[in-house]
Amino acid sequence: MANVERITVTVSTDMAATLRHTVEDGEYATTSEIVREALREWARKRDNELRDLEVLRAAIKEGLDSGSGIPAEDVFAELRARFAKKD
Repeated sequence: MANVERITVTVSTDMAATLRHTVEDGEYATTSEIVREALREWARKRDNELRDLEVLRAAIKEGLDSGSGIPAEDVFAELRARFAKKD
């Protein structure tokens, strides 16, 4: 692995035991491998959340830029009138 930087991470005793057992069971070669995979998953999740946030911000901006809104009371009054005609 080129350009590797060592950092120290402190985990609970239980978590450390889980990491060691996972390596001992042969699921991973090292505890570092487990942590790297967890960090990759965290980064993917974070990237997805940031993309979703940008989409939400764009939708809010589009709504604000579209002009003045309609009071909720007017919208509900119109809906009530429409549904009253159907009965």
